[in-house]
Amino acid sequence: MARQPRARHLRGMKNHLPLHADFRRLWTADAVSQAGSAVTLLALPLVAIGVLDATAFEAGLLVTCEYLAFLLIGLPAGAWVDRLRHRPVMIAGDLGRAALLLSVPTAAGLDVLSLPHLYAVAFGMSVCTVFSDVAAQSALPRLVDADRLADANVRLEATRNVTQVAGPGLAGVLVGALTAPVALAVDAVSYLLSAFLVPRVRRPEPRPAVRTRANLRVEIAEGLRFVLGDRTLRAITAASAVSNLFGTVGAAMLMVLLAGELGLSPLLCGAVFTVEALGGLLGSLLTLRVAARVGEGRAMCASVAVSGVLWLSAVPLYRDDWRFAAAVALQGLGWTAFMTFKITSVAYRQRVCPARPARPHRRDVPLRGVGCHARRRPGRRTAGAVARRPAGDVDRRTGGTPRGPSAPALAAADRPGAQRRL
Repeated sequence: MARQPRARHLRGMKNHLPLHADFRRLWTADAVSQAGSAVTLLALPLVAIGVLDATAFEAGLLVTCEYLAFLLIGLPAGAWVDRLRHRPVMIAGDLGRAALLLSVPTAAGLDVLSLPHLYAVAFGMSVCTVFSDVAAQSALPRLVDADRLADANVRLEATRNVTQVAGPGLAGVLVGALTAPVALAVDAVSYLLSAFLVPRVRRPEPRPAVRTRANLRVEIAEGLRFVLGDRTLRAITAASAVSNLFGTVGAAMLMVLLAGELGLSPLLCGAVFTVEALGGLLGSLLTLRVAARVGEGRAMCASVAVSGVLWLSAVPLYRDDWRFAAAVALQGLGWTAFMTFKITSVAYRQRVCPARPARPHRRDVPLRGVGCHARRRPGRRTAGAVARRPAGDVDRRTGGTPRGPSAPALAAADRPGAQRRL
């Protein structure tokens, strides 16, 4: 492999991003929203499993609904959002998610809560999340200079991991003390607070251009050609797709494994997710240093390869004895390694795509629609099928979320010709 030049924008990057007021407000709103979401990560499956006695297949179907909107509207969402002001979209997404979550404890209090209700809530949450996430990622490059995007994403990702460290533990306490539906009400409050903070970003937004429906189809086609025509973006998309296909099987089954087969309490389930988040936090703090030392392309290749090995090593250790602690530790270390790919790939897309003509698809969503989240639905169904096997079957223990097969896709982008921007 030819020697790869180090990333030019990372060599000259300062260690600290100037925290101007608008970035702080966006950062705070994101942190509050993520803190509540960390509670939902534990509480929503526990509502299905603990309150409604959902089977493993039904729990997998619930998580399918959480990502179904990415499959249905993920591709055109970028073009739609660029026709609107970004901050109102973020506010509407927060308010919509708050209303949906509040419906769960309300229905539980009236004794009318059902699995179809949870499926509807999960799907509605995914619709709001699609638009809110796209708008938030589109707003960041307008607040931060291009050479600071990697640093800004590191700060945002580190904060998200901090909230994910505290969130599951808090969720375990809330679920144990107040029940899972009430814990979801706490998440709803966090979305309301985020909706209050977003309008405090003062920098004016440019007026979106008026476009026709025909233009929307043209923009989607241009976005697809742009993503698939760029070797580096194509490799990132393929790596993300493979990663999410395997990773979401484990994500759908992990809660079933912990709360169902192993019979862990909500507090211990929260502790497992806390260890994962601690690993991710450590990885986010190391990302800039690793990418600056070896280059973004090689860092991403190594990230998915090492994390895949660690997660695969954890799979046979998910047992109800001392080996479980080793499995959780390997799971956390896997997230330490994987964060380099996660952060660096997002920063690369944000930095490179605005210079291209396919403006509505310069965001993260075309990559999600083409590859990442579009592949989550079959992954969830696979999880449900795997869960129907006997409890002793080793396939049931794929909660180690193997993502290593995505490394070959990134290796294709590690050739000198593919590294012209890295």
